[in-house]
Amino acid sequence: MPAQLIAMVAGEPSGDLLASHVVAQLHRSFPAARCAGIGGEQMRARGFEAWWDSQRLAVNGFAAVLPRLPELLRIRSRLARRLLAQPPAVFVGVDAPDFNLALEARLRRSGVPTVHFVSPSIWAWRRERMQRIERAVDHLLCVFPFEPALYAGTSVRATYIGHPLAEVIPRRPDAGAARTRLGCAQAAAGVLALLPGSRAGEVQHIGPAMLEAAQRLQRARGLHVLVAVAHGGLLPALQRMAQRHPSLRLQWIVGDSHGVLEACDLALVASGTATLECALYKRPMVIGYRLPWLSWRLMKDRGYLPWVGLPNILAGEALVDELLQHACTGEALARSAAALLDDPARCVRLRERFEHMHAELLRPTAALAAQAIAEAAGLSPSPRDGGAA
Repeated sequence: MPAQLIAMVAGEPSGDLLASHVVAQLHRSFPAARCAGIGGEQMRARGFEAWWDSQRLAVNGFAAVLPRLPELLRIRSRLARRLLAQPPAVFVGVDAPDFNLALEARLRRSGVPTVHFVSPSIWAWRRERMQRIERAVDHLLCVFPFEPALYAGTSVRATYIGHPLAEVIPRRPDAGAARTRLGCAQAAAGVLALLPGSRAGEVQHIGPAMLEAAQRLQRARGLHVLVAVAHGGLLPALQRMAQRHPSLRLQWIVGDSHGVLEACDLALVASGTATLECALYKRPMVIGYRLPWLSWRLMKDRGYLPWVGLPNILAGEALVDELLQHACTGEALARSAAALLDDPARCVRLRERFEHMHAELLRPTAALAAQAIAEAAGLSPSPRDGGAA
């Protein structure tokens, strides 16, 4: 009997990371299943068959989409034709709603069950997506506890399964062990982490301000600076930016943002999933973000919440500083970071709040997601595994 196909599309590194744990669980519980579609390095390492790499979908902001739109539409059209010609047992869209929802709607009309992993952030902006979600999604897997209530009264089945990163990140991070592994155990003055984003556009706009802030902080306090580079393709651009600060001493870490966060005392973080990762590692942070001018103009008045950082959204208050667009300068980032370093009591309070977040988000997420996907696909668990749950 041929392997049943579980088709998946994950966009950019954050989706690749989230999906990788689910792919691993699916292969453990349903070894006859074949997972294929669009994914990245993390998913491939767990046996995923990537027809296209998830980096092809990584676009930052409305304005940046326009020149890439023909390529993205071609990929989606080719993928749709392939899946309609040989329908999968289930289609799983992992985040990337602008790419996935239209594809899911088309497949669902043809009879393919659809699961969407990670609710689009309609609680933050673009609530008009609700109707698109109803047309496209059979089962929505939510990673934040407040999300299922948003879908009450709709046709969408929404289930809270916890956040997969809460399973992966230790409740008690070991900074000493991480520093030893990364070779910075002797950083007596402290360790500053820079996480300038996972997409080229993000790095281009945020990297210069973060590097300037790092120079200011290193000059004033002697901090050891770790730069988390999401993938090797971003390293040359970051190194060119760093040449503007010849006195700045940096340690480049490619593909190990978790190690960088575990090792640091404080982080400067681009808005996105990395802010949640930082909170789960219980590290004080300053959030920074910049977009191309046109993207910022289009997006800045479409939000419903006063914050963009996930720690602040989950807390319902401004726990950590957010420096956005024109406010995101090297001087401002350094000033906010220095204020945290000079306020140990605030850092203790932040760690306590982050510990509470971790407990709230901790569920057997990968197993619950795999179970929901398998139910949609009509798969039976392997006898040796006993099921996904």
